[in-house]
Amino acid sequence: MLRYLLTFKPFVLLLLIVNILGTIYGYWWYKSQLEITPTIFIPFVPDSPTASLFFCIFLFFFLIKKSVPLIEALAIITLFKYGIWAVVMNILTLIVTGYLPWQGYMLIASHGAMAIQGLLYAPYYKIKVIHIVIAGIWTLHNDIIDYVFGMMPIYSKLSDFSQEIGYFTFWLSLLSIGIAYFLTIHLKRKRANHL
Repeated sequence: MLRYLLTFKPFVLLLLIVNILGTIYGYWWYKSQLEITPTIFIPFVPDSPTASLFFCIFLFFFLIKKSVPLIEALAIITLFKYGIWAVVMNILTLIVTGYLPWQGYMLIASHGAMAIQGLLYAPYYKIKVIHIVIAGIWTLHNDIIDYVFGMMPIYSKLSDFSQEIGYFTFWLSLLSIGIAYFLTIHLKRKRANHL
């Protein structure tokens, strides 16, 4: 049933539209930070919308029965990473301040869904090890830009915890890369060996 839904064209088209809207909103959310970001760092600042942009590109090609393995690798890794990251940061904001506006709950729900959707399409990705390596380098490089050069998303209430958040984010990146490898390469090799 799930396999049918994930490949049902009207559903994929709806998912693409939802992700396009979410991507546009995500870039708008980063607008004020992008205005003060040095030009060289701009591609690395809007984390979540760029992750959903990768997924939009995948969905478009999926609809026309084409594959873009590097985009697929970037999508699964960054969707999971930034989906989980945003959920954790909003929960941490609630713990630290005792309050979370409705937008925070919306971000928890949307980013949780973001993390899940990238994993659900793992059986359809045509990723090879080289794609995981390149996407992994992009992801870890992004962490360096965020936490060495100070370009991380602005959560003013959490600024006192930037070192701890940077440490958490690094390990979340490695976990995301590992999950992407496991779901797209390891499991497929295992199935092929059993045929």
